[in-house]
This record gives sequence, C-alpha cells and structure tokens, in this order.
Amino acid sequence: MTTAAISIDQENARDENRVTAVIERHIARRARARMANMLAEAGIRVDGAMPWDPKVHDDRVFVRVLRDGTLGAGEAYVDGDWDCAALDELATRIAASRFDRQAGSIWRTLVTSAAARSSNRQRKRVAIANGRAHYDLGDDLFAAMLGSTMAYSCGYWRTANNLDDAQRAKIELACAKLDLRHGQTLLDVGCGYGELARHAAAEHHVRVVGVTVSRNQAEHARRRCAGLPVEIRELDYRDIHGRFDRIVSIGMFEHVGVRNYKPFFERMHRLLAPGGLLLLHTIGNRFETESFEPWLDRYIFPGAMLPSAAQIAKAIDGRFVIEDWHNFGADYDRTLLAWHANFARAWPSLQYYGEPFRRRWCYYLLTCAGSFRARRNQLWQIVLSPEGHRGGYRRPLV
Repeated sequence: MTTAAISIDQENARDENRVTAVIERHIARRARARMANMLAEAGIRVDGAMPWDPKVHDDRVFVRVLRDGTLGAGEAYVDGDWDCAALDELATRIAASRFDRQAGSIWRTLVTSAAARSSNRQRKRVAIANGRAHYDLGDDLFAAMLGSTMAYSCGYWRTANNLDDAQRAKIELACAKLDLRHGQTLLDVGCGYGELARHAAAEHHVRVVGVTVSRNQAEHARRRCAGLPVEIRELDYRDIHGRFDRIVSIGMFEHVGVRNYKPFFERMHRLLAPGGLLLLHTIGNRFETESFEPWLDRYIFPGAMLPSAAQIAKAIDGRFVIEDWHNFGADYDRTLLAWHANFARAWPSLQYYGEPFRRRWCYYLLTCAGSFRARRNQLWQIVLSPEGHRGGYRRPLV
C-alpha cells in the first residue's frame, strides 16, 4: 500500500471517529434530558445544589443507566463517573419514587427472572461458593466495620444508642423470643462470627450447634466461643442432622433462594423437636420477585434473594404455625449508617483493598440504607412452632 493510500485510510478513520463522537454526544445529551426529567419527579436535580443531587462527570452515565438500570448506575459510580454527597438520601428518594422501575432494560429484567425460574442459583455447591465469596473477604474488613460483636445483621435500636448495644439488644431479643431454658439445645443456622451462640451459651445456659459455610467465620466463632458448650460446624444447612429444642437463623435466609424455601422449612421442621420454636430473622421485600437487585447480585451478594411475605407464608403452609411476625426494618437504616461510619474511619488501614473497592463498599452500604429508609426493604423476625405453642405465644417485652 502506498503512503498516499495509508494517509487516506488514516484520514477516513479520523472522520469516522469524529462522526462517532458526535453521535455519542447527541445520544448522551438526549439521555441526560430524559433522566433529568425522571429524577425531577423524585425531587432530584442533576448537578443541583442539594446534598442528594448527583454530580455527573461524564454524560455517558445517563446512557448506561437507561440501558442497564441500577447495574449501570452502580458500575458508573464505582468507575468515578458520578458522585453524590448524600448517597443514602439519593437512594431513599429513588426507592420511594420507584424510579428504578422506570429506568433500565425491561429485557434484562425478564432475562434475570427467567434465569431464576429455570435454574437453582442457590444449589449447594454454588451457595457455598457464593457465601465464601462475600463472607471470606477478610476478617480485618468485617472487624473494623461491624464492631465488637461482629454481628452482620440488623441491630435493634429501641433503647440502644450505639451499634454494639443495638447488636446485643437484637441478640437478646432473639433469645427471649425463643424462651431459652437451661439445658436446652439450640441450632444456630448461619451462625456468622458466633456472638449469638456465645451469648446463648453463656447467658442462657443452653448447648449450641452453630453452622456456617464460611471458613473465616467458623474459625472466628470457635475462638469466640472457646470454653463454652458450643460446637461450630462448617457446612450447608442441607447437611444438618439431629434434633434441637430451639432453632435460630439470623441473616442467612437471604441466601436460600425462592426455589429452596420449601425444602429449607421442611428441613427445619425435621430438625425441630416437638414443642420447639424456630426464629427466622431475614430481610424482606415488599414485592414478590424471583431475582435480586442486579448490582448487589454481581458485586456484593452473588446468588442472594429477598423473600416476600407471601413467599414465606406459602413455604411454611402446613408445616408451621406463625406465632409472631415482627418488623423493625427502619432499624436497618441506622445499622447500615453505623457500619459505613466504621468503615470510613478504618479506611486508612484498609487502603490495600483499593479505591474501586472503597467506592463499591460505600455504594453498597449507603444505597441499602436508603432502601430501608424508604421502607422498600423490611426486616422481619418471625417465630414459628410446629403445632402451635401450648397456651399461646406472647412476644417478650425486650
């Protein structure tokens, strides 16, 4: 090829690039205008003066959000394409307005729901891998974020003024609802770092078996419960055997998946002794769905799913009596903000995780806080019995 021909090809390529850039800018401007109108209905102004107004550094963000919905918004935030001084309040306003149901690909939503119906994303091997992907990230991260109890679920703030007290109150609330008695056996399904098992054994004098799929959590729980009648097993809930007077599961049911709700409760029914009680503590969704928020699914909690009240009720039908259903979802907003504050304070010692991780973790904690503040997500403690608690059940005043 001659030099002249090469020069012509290069000039043609530059022309094509200029045309492409013009088209992209045009598309981005139209996307910005459409998004600005949608956000305005929620009281949000792009590049506005309020702390919840997003500051956009690259207009291609709007194209990503219109195409990919919350997945595109989260990825663009982590990439540094936009910022917000009050990300939690932005998320609150979006959740309250259901903006996320207007933006994003309908096709992507349909595909995600179809995949959940056609395959079991929470089957044993995959569920174990998914659990370890999050909970084995690093003890230093969770120790810094969660406080002294290392309880990784919603605290109970009725009388508490700080995170540790709220977590201890939540644990004692669960123990009181279970009416633990000296010498009973307690199964803790998804025992986390072992604080409930430790508390139940030390304060209520019961024998505890705790199970988790996380190696890090199992090792930490064994150290935390050393010298107490507590056995920590590293296994999936489908592999638990035996009979227990009481069962508790806190912050684990979100990983079970809709296709496994009935089998989960069937196993709990077999494990629970006659006259026993089961306490289920789980995040709940206001809407029945078979998929999870796409960004959280991909980057934070792979394979997770939030149950609706109807899905839980259907799964326990004929197996358990609902003795109590307690919603204190608003407390999760305060819990998540406390975790975020701890994480931010500890970041200088955690910087080796990298700046994208910091932005990803802040986005996770603050947008989830906003979702609970808008009451899109709930937090339920449900007390169940196999045949009905003799004489009726009374929720303790804790």
